[in-house]
Amino acid sequence: MNADFSRTLALLRQEKEISQRKAAADLGISQALLSHYENGVREPGLAFVRRACDYYRVSADYLLGRTLDRDGGMIGSDELYDSSDEKGSLRGSIAATLQKKLLVNTINLFFELLGKTNSREAIAAAGQYLGAAVYPLYRTLHRAAGEKDTFFALDAAAFSAGALDAAALQSRARYCRALEQHTAGDGTFPAMDAETLTAGYPGLAQSMTQVLHAADEQATELLNKE
Repeated sequence: MNADFSRTLALLRQEKEISQRKAAADLGISQALLSHYENGVREPGLAFVRRACDYYRVSADYLLGRTLDRDGGMIGSDELYDSSDEKGSLRGSIAATLQKKLLVNTINLFFELLGKTNSREAIAAAGQYLGAAVYPLYRTLHRAAGEKDTFFALDAAAFSAGALDAAALQSRARYCRALEQHTAGDGTFPAMDAETLTAGYPGLAQSMTQVLHAADEQATELLNKE
């Protein structure tokens, strides 16, 4: 089993908003064993994988990290992995496709939910923030590819000094202020509990959960290094 299996197993349980103890009981194993599965300490047998698929209503390919489609749509191992690497690694193009799908699904769900507030200020600020976040990544790639900075209006010195970081922070501040004003004005918000999101947006909700979980892990690891 790979790390995707243990991560997906844990995320599916969290998505269901149930405790490890309840999930273990429902799946017919001990809580300790489920904890080992979710943390990648031990690998389950086929019987457990089948039960988990039935329990969480997903395909085995999805649970094993071979597809982002809960119902299947398996991506073959030859397509996913570069066998020239001794350990086997994701092909660059496939890794990019998977990351793109995760982020596109997450952004789609985010703006779907944000749009239900009807707050034009928050929506505009969110778009500006995300644009400012993508800009330096693209410009750095553009520069690494040997292209000239003259393509961009922002001068190279300002870019290198972090002008986009300042723009992103300003957009984030505007976004927070817009939502505060929306709340103060008794504005409406969509239901965002895990059960509602999973039922209404099954594929998108799982992608968002994975993206948020990865960001949580990254931030937690950074804090733990202090």
